[in-house]
Amino acid sequence: MLHAAPKSSGDFLVLTHGASGNMDAALLVALADALPHNGINVLRCDLPYRQRHPHGPPSPATAKDDQEGLRRAIALMKDTFNGRAFLGGSSYGGRQASLLVASDPTLVEGLLLLSYPLHPPGKPTQLRTAHFPELRTSTLFVSGTKDAFGTIEELTTAIGLIPARTELVPIDGAAHGFSKSVQSVAEVTKQKFRDFFR
Repeated sequence: MLHAAPKSSGDFLVLTHGASGNMDAALLVALADALPHNGINVLRCDLPYRQRHPHGPPSPATAKDDQEGLRRAIALMKDTFNGRAFLGGSSYGGRQASLLVASDPTLVEGLLLLSYPLHPPGKPTQLRTAHFPELRTSTLFVSGTKDAFGTIEELTTAIGLIPARTELVPIDGAAHGFSKSVQSVAEVTKQKFRDFFR
C-alpha cells in the first residue's frame, strides 16, 4: 500500500511488520499516514511469508525469502522515486531489514527499527546481534521501556556494536509493539525520523 507524500521530497520508506502481524498493523498505518507530511513516500508491505500464509509465524528457513522481498520492494520504489531510500520494520520485520542492509550497505540510506527483538523474552543471552558489527547504515531505533524483547539498557549496549550513526528513542511505559500508544509513537517517530535523517 503506497502512501504518497502530498509534497514529495523524492525520499521513500519501505515499511514492514512483525512476526504475528501484517502490513495493516495499527502502528504501520499510523506511521504511513504521518510521515508523508514530512515529504516521505511510504510503502507498507507484507513480507513473503505473510503473502503465502495469512496467519501464523514466519519460519527461520524462509527468512532469506523475506529479505529478498524487501529488496524487491526497494527496487520497485527506486523505479518510482528518485530521492533517498529508507527501510524500516517492526520487530521481526525490522530484524530482517537490518540483516539485509548489513549484507548490502549500499541498498538504503537509513534504517528505522521499531521494537527491535534483541532476544526472546526471558532469554537475554540469546542475542540477535551477530550482524550489528556489519551494519554501516545510519539506524534509528524506537523501543518501549517495558519491552520484554530487550530493555533500554540492553539495547544501548547492543547498539554500541554498530559502526554507524545510531540513535535510540525510548518510549516510556510502552511494551513490545506499542499497541497501547500507537498514535503518540507515530508522532514521536515522525519527528525523530525527520531530525535524525535530515
